[in-house]
Amino acid sequence: MIVSALCALVCAACGQKKTETPAAVPAAAAATPVVTVTSAVRQQVPQDAVYSATVMANVVNNIAPQNGGRIQKLNVEVGDFVSAGQVLAEMDRVQLDQATLQLKNTETELARLKELFSEGGVSQSDYESIELSYNVARSSYDNLLENTVLRAPVSGVVSARNYDRGDMYTMGQPIYTVQQITPVKLLVPISETDYTRVRRGDKVSLTADALPGKTYTGTIVRLYPTMDAATHTFSAEVRVPNSGRELRPGMYARVTVDFGARESVVLPDAAVLKQQGSGQRNVFVLKSDGTVELRNVTVGRHFGSTYEIASGIEAGEQVLTGGHSNLKSGDKVEVKR
Repeated sequence: MIVSALCALVCAACGQKKTETPAAVPAAAAATPVVTVTSAVRQQVPQDAVYSATVMANVVNNIAPQNGGRIQKLNVEVGDFVSAGQVLAEMDRVQLDQATLQLKNTETELARLKELFSEGGVSQSDYESIELSYNVARSSYDNLLENTVLRAPVSGVVSARNYDRGDMYTMGQPIYTVQQITPVKLLVPISETDYTRVRRGDKVSLTADALPGKTYTGTIVRLYPTMDAATHTFSAEVRVPNSGRELRPGMYARVTVDFGARESVVLPDAAVLKQQGSGQRNVFVLKSDGTVELRNVTVGRHFGSTYEIASGIEAGEQVLTGGHSNLKSGDKVEVKR
């Protein structure tokens, strides 16, 4: 009887209907990307450029006598400001004293013979001979004076002193170095593409890292005629008055050269995409059918948050500024209103 009951249960289970697995739900269609756009416009773009340069003294003078000798006096120290003509050092005066005596004797003899010559007491050849001797003595004296009493040829700051009082000068390093820093100058390496846009007399502005918050004005006084083959730049010499003596030789400076302005197509920098691994720039352009086109562009100046577009985009075209991170050419998009 128990066996019969088990058979009945098995038959009942077999008679039941199988439960069907629900069909897979189709994948939802991908949502259309929502993007923001802007119109390319034309506007005046400032054509300035910033270059790095080093402040230099306008003139550097190395002060030393023509011949070796003992240094008797040193009148200034490193850091002192000196005026043109100021006595900086004095050498041993033995030769100068001898030349002074020789000059006085020759001058006295010349005066005596001149009076005799006017009265016919000496020949013209004798008079001309003593006159020549006097001129030689005067020249010798002037040369020794210049090389015994050493004066500053320009006004400036003493940047080096290489000897002490009593040392023998042996034709090596100069005794003093004087640098003229009012004005100072800079050699600015300007791109060769701007060679025709720079003129003597153009004004520039500059800042120095060592003097934050201060801006100085300089003038281009000289354009060097040759290009550097390695960097494709040429040097423009800029002179800065530096009346306050704040700019010092060796300071690092940034020089801004203003080339005026020109009308160009501009786009916000959010619209310009840089291709990884290259300097190429791209933008997505919205087409009339609602799709986008990836287009290569050439950029010019970058000012504020805006790029100048040299080529690749025309004024009036719609360009994506947002939502373009995963797009490719031909994709359909929805513009956020």
